[in-house]
Amino acid sequence: MEVQKIMSAKPISISGEESAAVAARLLSRHNIGALPVCSREGKLRGIVTDRDIVLRCIAPGEDPKHTPVSDIMTRRLVWVDSRDSCDTAARLMASRQIRRLPVQEDGRLVGMV
Repeated sequence: MEVQKIMSAKPISISGEESAAVAARLLSRHNIGALPVCSREGKLRGIVTDRDIVLRCIAPGEDPKHTPVSDIMTRRLVWVDSRDSCDTAARLMASRQIRRLPVQEDGRLVGMV
């Protein structure tokens, strides 16, 4: 089975220029734990999690209203193509110990597993 059959389509994403406070509100409003960070063209640039906000912004005493997401996001990305197998996605998630996996198609974000 292909990843596109199990992914959450049309994921909520954020721009790297937005603040950590905006990211936190989006995470809360949509009851999710991670936001893909994308360029205006939809290219995946990073991912920001609730944990990133706490450990890289709040804990060091930074102001979430004035801290851009690009400063706290995780840049080393693991992702799959929408046509990859679910087995491939599962192996990546297990080996990298990640819970959220962006899905791309033709270099653009199209979903999350």
